[in-house]
Amino acid sequence: MPIDTSIDFVSINIVIITISDSRTIENDTSGDTLEKRIEESGHNMVKRTIIPDDVEKIKNTLESISKEKEVDCIITTGGTGLTGRDTTPEAVKEIASKQIDGFGELFRQISFEKIGTSAIQSRAVAALINSTYVFCLPGSTGACKDGWDEILKYQLDIRHRPCNFVEIMPRLNEK
Repeated sequence: MPIDTSIDFVSINIVIITISDSRTIENDTSGDTLEKRIEESGHNMVKRTIIPDDVEKIKNTLESISKEKEVDCIITTGGTGLTGRDTTPEAVKEIASKQIDGFGELFRQISFEKIGTSAIQSRAVAALINSTYVFCLPGSTGACKDGWDEILKYQLDIRHRPCNFVEIMPRLNEK
């Protein structure tokens, strides 16, 4: 992926939310993976939290954090599967200003190359909530690696060409 080294890197502020009924900070390997990659890429992880698989809790948390001025992006891990408690996509869709449909499509394409038809079980989604980017990845460590290494690392780098999410951040509130 082309990186234009004539442009200065811009660090953004990212929140990680693990959505799980069973994860704790001690066993949250997916959150650990994202935190390491975010910091290695030069971004700021401003908060990391774990919340239960509960649609109202997810909506309230995303809504609240997306209104914090210092937060540019939220990355969630977990709750994107097919079981009864997996409600992250439903919560996001209810409060999203805009959906970023291509994210889930691209994520499943990348996953297909690695895990074959099992990729169809992923409901990874992305959206804007209150002009804050929200990317929802599955709860597996491998899925978080793929989501960051193959998509987010580039789209959250202002030097990525031909376009990226960071360069349009100042215009997200245009009317």
